[in-house]
Amino acid sequence: MGRLEGKTAILTGATGGIGSATAKKLLREGASVMIAGRDGGRLEETAKALDNADRAATCTGQPAVEADVEALFAATKERFGSVDIVIANAGAEGKVMPIHLTSVEDFEAVQRANVTSVFLAIKHAAAAMDKGGAVIATASVAGEVGVAGIGAYSASKHAINGLVKVAALELAQAGIRVCSVAPAPIDNAMMQSIEGQASPDDPSLARSGFTSLIAMGRYGTNDEVANMIAFLASDEASYCTGSAFAVDGGFLAA
Repeated sequence: MGRLEGKTAILTGATGGIGSATAKKLLREGASVMIAGRDGGRLEETAKALDNADRAATCTGQPAVEADVEALFAATKERFGSVDIVIANAGAEGKVMPIHLTSVEDFEAVQRANVTSVFLAIKHAAAAMDKGGAVIATASVAGEVGVAGIGAYSASKHAINGLVKVAALELAQAGIRVCSVAPAPIDNAMMQSIEGQASPDDPSLARSGFTSLIAMGRYGTNDEVANMIAFLASDEASYCTGSAFAVDGGFLAA
């Protein structure tokens, strides 16, 4: 019996590396999962790759558009009857460039993708979880420290942790725990995008630079982040709320 047996989860950003690994992990732990994403085609491909597909469903929409988030929660309740876990994983890395070269439009686009989507997930989870539950947002080590070149992204991840702290205080009496995960560089497409932007002529130089900041000397994996998310979603984390949980190989220990 899995530790999430009988629970229903909503997972946004399900088509990315962390998202798809998390969907698989939640299903292995016994949960039913509504996987959500912006691209219907990619969402269907993700769903086809899942085991226990009878406990999975899909919902296409924009995670930073409130009407779409409302529809996501309604579809989940209609399909599975309840919402016990919400994983606000949707997000974007944005452009790698110094703050003084970043346009307002690019900055605001990252805040909308990363912060507004988490805000809406928390807002609607609060209304949907009448029996309590867990909300987990995907933040980053860049939400704990500054990282040159990704000012918009770092600002958004700091903001996510602020939302998590406030929501944890506001929702504790309703039995809703709110946490975030803070991955260091993870070996997936988002980091490949950051590496390629940071060092277009030789992305391996950027990868080496990031790796040098990690005590364990390697990038993390999508599965390692998914494992932390599943723990925080489970009753084993019943006294965990309001904090960011690092999955970072020692990045923040320095």
